[in-house]
Amino acid sequence: MNCSASVIRRAAAEIETSGMLASYSNVDGVVALAHGTGCGMAASGSGYDILERVLWGHATHPNVGATLFVGLGCEVMQVARMRSHFGDAGTDRFHTLTIQETGGTLATIASIKAHVADIAPLVNLATRSSQPMSALRVALQCGGSDGFSGITANPALGVASDLIVAQGGTAILSETPEIYGAEQILLSRASSAQVAEKLIGQIKWWESYVAQNGGSMDNNPSPGNKQGGITTILEKSLGAVAKAGTTPLMAVYDYAETVCDEGFVFMDTPGYDPVSVTGQIAGGAQIVVFTTGRGSAFGSKPAPTIKLATSDRLFAQMPDDMDLGTGDIISGAISIADKGQQIFDLIRATASGQVSKSEALGLGNNEFVPWQIGAVM
Repeated sequence: MNCSASVIRRAAAEIETSGMLASYSNVDGVVALAHGTGCGMAASGSGYDILERVLWGHATHPNVGATLFVGLGCEVMQVARMRSHFGDAGTDRFHTLTIQETGGTLATIASIKAHVADIAPLVNLATRSSQPMSALRVALQCGGSDGFSGITANPALGVASDLIVAQGGTAILSETPEIYGAEQILLSRASSAQVAEKLIGQIKWWESYVAQNGGSMDNNPSPGNKQGGITTILEKSLGAVAKAGTTPLMAVYDYAETVCDEGFVFMDTPGYDPVSVTGQIAGGAQIVVFTTGRGSAFGSKPAPTIKLATSDRLFAQMPDDMDLGTGDIISGAISIADKGQQIFDLIRATASGQVSKSEALGLGNNEFVPWQIGAVM
């Protein structure tokens, strides 16, 4: 919770700089997933449920070797209650402490470091093994879109999504406000009436939610989107939906809900990238693929982000951030299908340990942003 955020950030920084993990070749490091809530909230309802799913989803994520929950001690979001809701699955990697019981800030930092020292040898026992592509869940994202997004990176990612689904894997589309106006494309691909009804229900909820807060669902393009050539939400949404390829929509999930279905699925999230990706990772996505036309410095942990540039200009302008350019589609040097195969191969290589640009830069420490919904009290 927020009262322990500074403590865990300081502890993580001291662990990283101390070199105490240097001898553990299978431990990549530690990350402090701090956030701004956990108290001053109702002890039941959608806001509580969302945060609980986010925290538990990250704690038990397949890319996480072990988790240490650090609370103040008197907050609304109690770890014991969360554990009772989800059971004992994954709790062999699960540890807890509170600042109040440990003896304050300095004592808690020392205790965190001691816990990590104890845990590290066990986490280091984890080694890579061959896994089928069917075990992979890939989050589809876009941010800083431009006029090229819908004709280069997004449809090429759609091809890669279809290839993932063909292998039995899962592609997770999200950002409900950014499919607005193009939802009929997804509804026509729904595998059942129940799947379609759930998506319609989420869209209607968003219309009401935005109206209550003085906004409008048809005014979503940002200033950067407009400067990049996008003029309406429909143009933006048509491009965003292209990331999802052509396969049937197998399931629709609530925010941060554990994704169990194979194939193409949808998760209800805001369009704001950090909040959306936080939900997808909590749902089990091990890799994030992020298309951008205006440019982005986004990264995520514990799931690495692969960034795709929509144009040659952007790929040359931000070489340290862009993993792959798709501007050669515009020139005709490569087809959308072949570029999609390149993206698929890059996803597979990243899953096999190839370091993405965002990983090399260490991005992702500050992009953990659970969706804060409901009254702050």
